[in-house]
Amino acid sequence: MRQRHPASVTGAISLVAAGIVAVSATPALAVPPHPGRTTIVVSPDGDDRNQGTPGKPLRTPAAAQAMARASAHAGSTVTVELKDGTYRLEEPLRFTADDSGTGAKPVTWTAARGARPVVSGGREVTGWTPYDAGKNIFVASVPKGQDSRQLYKNDAAAPRAAITIARGDVTVTPSGMEIRNPALGYLATLPDQSRIEVESQDSFTDRYAPVRSISGTTITMQQPAWQNNNWGYDTLAHPFAGGRLLLENSYAFLQEGQWYLDPAAGRLYYRAAAGEDPNGQSFVLPYLESLVQIAGTYANPVHDLTFSGIRFSYSTWLSPGSPIGYADQQNGAFIPKAYPQPADYLSSCQSGCPLFEGARNGWNQVPAAVQVAAATRVTFSDDTFAHLGQVGLGIGLDADANGAGIGLGVTATTVHHNLFTDLGGAGVVVGGVQPDAHHPGDPAMTLRDITIDNNLVTDVAKDYKEMSGILSTYVDHAVIAHNEVSNLAYDGIDTGWGWGANDAGGSQDYRNRGLYTYQPVYTTPTTLRNTEVTGNLIHGVKKVFHDGGSLYNLSANPGAVFSGNYIYDTLHTVGLYLDEGSRYVTMKNNVVQDCGVWVFTNSYGTINNTSDNVLAHNWYNSGATQTPNAAQHNNQLIDNVQVAGTAWPDDAQDVIAHAGVEPALRTFPGVSK
Repeated sequence: MRQRHPASVTGAISLVAAGIVAVSATPALAVPPHPGRTTIVVSPDGDDRNQGTPGKPLRTPAAAQAMARASAHAGSTVTVELKDGTYRLEEPLRFTADDSGTGAKPVTWTAARGARPVVSGGREVTGWTPYDAGKNIFVASVPKGQDSRQLYKNDAAAPRAAITIARGDVTVTPSGMEIRNPALGYLATLPDQSRIEVESQDSFTDRYAPVRSISGTTITMQQPAWQNNNWGYDTLAHPFAGGRLLLENSYAFLQEGQWYLDPAAGRLYYRAAAGEDPNGQSFVLPYLESLVQIAGTYANPVHDLTFSGIRFSYSTWLSPGSPIGYADQQNGAFIPKAYPQPADYLSSCQSGCPLFEGARNGWNQVPAAVQVAAATRVTFSDDTFAHLGQVGLGIGLDADANGAGIGLGVTATTVHHNLFTDLGGAGVVVGGVQPDAHHPGDPAMTLRDITIDNNLVTDVAKDYKEMSGILSTYVDHAVIAHNEVSNLAYDGIDTGWGWGANDAGGSQDYRNRGLYTYQPVYTTPTTLRNTEVTGNLIHGVKKVFHDGGSLYNLSANPGAVFSGNYIYDTLHTVGLYLDEGSRYVTMKNNVVQDCGVWVFTNSYGTINNTSDNVLAHNWYNSGATQTPNAAQHNNQLIDNVQVAGTAWPDDAQDVIAHAGVEPALRTFPGVSK
């Protein structure tokens, strides 16, 4: 019998709040400062002409923000207290250095005692009427022009209209696809063809490309999405290990429980189960692409700001449905524009090529619903990130992933005891992927001392499935400790970026690939160092993609230690994975259960610098040890122990007992054990 972890808090998610208030980012009334005030109260039943007292609360966070700024500037210790209810934003809340506190007097945004306030970027959908009774399809009116890639039913993501096709049903061409299966001939008759998308789930990429038109058996795709999805590595045309291929987002594809949105007509369609009345359900359609944007400048960062007990919900991200598509490269990085390509890219660039290397430094990142950049001493504690159409929380991502137009530059920031669930992308992403992330042009861009601890990350990356639960790229001292990460298509916790190509001295592998025609060979190390990944519980991952690992590192990470982590239920994939260029990493005292490969060091050949790592005192009960050329690369395996079944020795049992969220913190809002 598989051993179950007693500390797991993954369970049914039920997060419901009532009372909706629309929130403008600009308050209707100028608010004078209030010296000495410590608490500003906000309620959906309040009035922005009030003074923010318990008896006379304000109505909107925007009005509270104005009062908080004035009070903090007057020298007060400021707490903004949100009463129970839903605060519907009309535009993202933007926090700048003017919203800062001090080390002695931080500004805190928090839930009132016993309340679960919701900051929302969505609108409720009501008034469903029958549209096609024979198929149980209903329709509701929504604002014209409002688009979304997500719909939430009873506080859970509902799937878009989609069908699965065989890869042999179509042939990929430079401009699109030719239909080979006559059963798909009806596609040419469909309306709104430019809203149809192709999704390709590959070996480690999850790609989206929109259709331009369909005529006869010819499907012409929008550019540059199509070309960008079909060159490089693990492409739509030639996945390394072909997974599902889907057609999505047409009324004609509707199956039970699915939905389709026609923004031009302002009509939302839902195909109900037999006997189901959607008017008896709760539906929320997101319309904002971010909820909170926290960003100062490198010279004047946001600082001393805390969010506690707040739920952030209902956002979308529309870029994958645009001509850009989602040309995913790994873990939320994608190609955002057209680049020069070989004329025969479908044959010559299916496992890399020099021109593809020229695109590498322009990759963008999936944005987050809550964004932090150019900031220090920001804390998120006891919050909930749920029902969001992209990454939940992004800390110091590249500027392209931040609505404020500034990226990176986050220090001394803590993510403690939060729930991340039902998200389109990863739970938490820290750090960027572009050159300023690994070799900052301004030292103030460096990410440093980021702590992610005691969080529950479960059922995330549901749309951009190749994202891990927690990702940290180029950070000087990231601490990822005592989190539980579960129920994922891809990896659990990933650290690092760059495949060793940006490390000091470069990589002979990437010399051979032609990368250094487009970027320098750096002579100094990257900012990635001193990562601590300790005491985490990772289970129920790798449900779709076989490449990658439950616990994964990429590139040189001097001083990194991965210890005391417990991994199980990974569908026999890789447990501990040291990918290209991983150096100076120690993985010790971890328990790896029921993996097909318990440890893998990507050190084939002698040119990719996956070297100088230590794998010591780990326990595993199955799976291969894949450490090719270990001696040549100085990858040391020391006293690792294989056990039979789950007969773990006492030291391993101690790791299992203490992995995951610490005992005093194993309760989360909306989670039933």
